[in-house]
Parts: sequence; structure tokens; C-alpha cells
Amino acid sequence: MNRPQLIIATGNPHKVDEMRDQLSPWFDVVGLPTGYQSPIEDGNTFAANALIKAQTAALRLNCLCLADDSGICVDYLDGAPGIYSARYAGEQCDDEANNDRLLAELSQVRGDQRKAHFVCALSLAAPTGELASFEGIFEGKVGYERKGQGGFGYDPIFVLPDGRTSAQLSASEKRQLSHRGKALLRMTESLDKSDLYRLCIAASSDV
Repeated sequence: MNRPQLIIATGNPHKVDEMRDQLSPWFDVVGLPTGYQSPIEDGNTFAANALIKAQTAALRLNCLCLADDSGICVDYLDGAPGIYSARYAGEQCDDEANNDRLLAELSQVRGDQRKAHFVCALSLAAPTGELASFEGIFEGKVGYERKGQGGFGYDPIFVLPDGRTSAQLSASEKRQLSHRGKALLRMTESLDKSDLYRLCIAASSDV
């Protein structure tokens, strides 16, 4: 049986690669087509924004789509950057600028006050509507400087309990520990243990 195609509704190629690693046994995972215009993410939660992206892409592309919305939530900042993580330093910012702003805002903060967690909300949608949603959380704290060459986003400043940053994890360790890895694991477990994969195959064959 051929694997159904699954479009990852993100403009971030790192996310596509991470999701492909875990979902390739079930799906032919591809990124968005060139020129795709992302919808306005005006939800007030990670889950709401993931659903907006997944449903919009599924309807526009007439295909099975998976979207994630994720970010870092810092206790001292009352959960910020939160859903604004990707544009924390401004609409045209990059990862370096976002990290710089967060480190600057915590420059006078020490110890457990730097506790933080990553959140990943996944939404799986077909043109006929949402099929499922999943969430993963990754606990740690914000470090004082960048460490590690792997990962992306806030990974170089997100410190695990063992002292390493997320950017210092191997790919297999990140799949096991990270917020996105945990959300994807919940999704693959559901594909194995429920009717979700049958629904995905049916949705793919209907378009």
C-alpha cells in the first residue's frame, strides 16, 4: 500500500525535516508548495493557531495537512514569548534576534526564576475538517548564553536539567525529549492504536 501524502503546513524547513523523520513510516511527507501564502495566525493559543494553519492549507491545497504551532514560555515573563515566540523581536526578526531579546530581558534574573518550557500543538486536517490534535511539552530553563550547534529557534539557550542545551542534543535524543518529538510520538501512537490512520488514508484517497 502506498503511503498517503502529508503536507507539513510550515515555512520552516527544519520543522519539515523533524516531522519527516518520525512520520515517514506512515506518510510521504512534503513541504508547502513554493509561493504558498500563510494565513494570519490570530488565535490566542498554540492549538488555535495550529488548527488555523492546518485547516487553511488542507482547504487551499485539497490535501491532508499537518501544522504545528510552538514556542517557549518563560515563567518569569508570565508565559511570554508564548505564541509570539517566532516574532518576539519583531515581524521581520530571525532566531538570533529573538534569542538576543529573551537573554536581554532575563539579564538580571537568576536560578529557578529562569524556568521555562516549550509547547508544541499539532493539528492534522483534511479538506473535510480536522482529524486530530496533539500536544507536547519540554521542560527546562533559559540559559545565560548560547551553547550548541544543532537545532534552531531558541534551542541554543534552552537548558535541560542535565545542563545541556536543546542545541546540544543528538537528533535521536531530541525526538525523545523535545516538545515536537513528544507531540509527534502521541500522533504516531494514535496512528498505531486507533482508526486515525484509516481516516488519513480515506481522506487522501478522496482528494
